[in-house]
Amino acid sequence: QEQLVESGGGSVQAGGSLRLSCAASGLTSDYYCMAWFRQTPGEEREAVATIYTDGDHTDYDDSVKGRFTISLDNAKQNVYLQMNSLKPEDTAIYYCAILWSYSFNCPRAANAYTNWGQGTQVTVSS
Repeated sequence: QEQLVESGGGSVQAGGSLRLSCAASGLTSDYYCMAWFRQTPGEEREAVATIYTDGDHTDYDDSVKGRFTISLDNAKQNVYLQMNSLKPEDTAIYYCAILWSYSFNCPRAANAYTNWGQGTQVTVSS
């Protein structure tokens, strides 16, 4: 059974950095999109960054371009989100998600993703 487990969240001051990890297990395909989403109370879950299984095709929301980097490890079982120059508006619960796909055009819509982690809290103070 597929399982995603996030870690690495925490509290940091503005301008600081955090690295989120998502450990995937039970994967049954080599072709997938993985994504990081975030959600604040009362708001919809929004895509922060996506990456295709080849590790070469990535996409970022404009709000994090140049500050966040998504990556896969060599075994392609873990996805990371390096977050630099954090801002208070980055405060949210961050989730990783997976979608089996033969297309490297990974969607940003939350309802396209089939399996989710439990989330990890990121808090950025000013």
